[in-house]
Amino acid sequence: MTLKLYAHPFSSYCQKALIALYENGTAFDWKMLSADHPEIYAEFAELWPLKRFPVLVDGKRVVTEASTIIEYLQLYHPGPVPLLPTEPKAALEVRNLDRFFDNYVSTPLQTIVGNALRPSHQHDPYGVEQARCMLDHAYAWLDQAMDGRIWAVGEAFSLADCSAAPALFYADWAHPIEPRFNHVHAYRKRLLARPSFARAVDEARPYRALFPLGAPDRD
Repeated sequence: MTLKLYAHPFSSYCQKALIALYENGTAFDWKMLSADHPEIYAEFAELWPLKRFPVLVDGKRVVTEASTIIEYLQLYHPGPVPLLPTEPKAALEVRNLDRFFDNYVSTPLQTIVGNALRPSHQHDPYGVEQARCMLDHAYAWLDQAMDGRIWAVGEAFSLADCSAAPALFYADWAHPIEPRFNHVHAYRKRLLARPSFARAVDEARPYRALFPLGAPDRD
């Protein structure tokens, strides 16, 4: 039975799951979440009442959260590119970096973007300032961590890089990475050159007008 992925191509967390699928050439049926397909959205809302995407359906199994989807794929639909090491200590580091990108890059990014989507009388300047401060600290830490590394955890592309790619891609749009963080910029370029992520970025290009801060004319 073909896997089903309920997702939107412009969503960073959907891109995270898509990277894993593309890395291993895993076949799936894309259930496009958009206003043009209300019947698909209704299916999605019934499957996962919290209405957060992506959602993966494998037969009778419903798998939520991008990180869990990627681990599920490795367990039940493995391919040639293992995205989580079998060695426990290495796997722990990958999971730790995955949480870093979700919590300290994606989360403050979403705060900035979410604020821009609100009516002006509901803006939260303090929250945005705190989010930008968090991103600055995250960029600084990551710049040191990436010194001498190719991917987030050494030489092998992993779950952590699936998380990093869309997080850094959009974060640099919302709160530009300072030029002095050379290692972060180089890592972001390597991620953009990775075929799996490059495909996800290209699929999302038609939706760039959705970015409330204005998508930059680059990438």
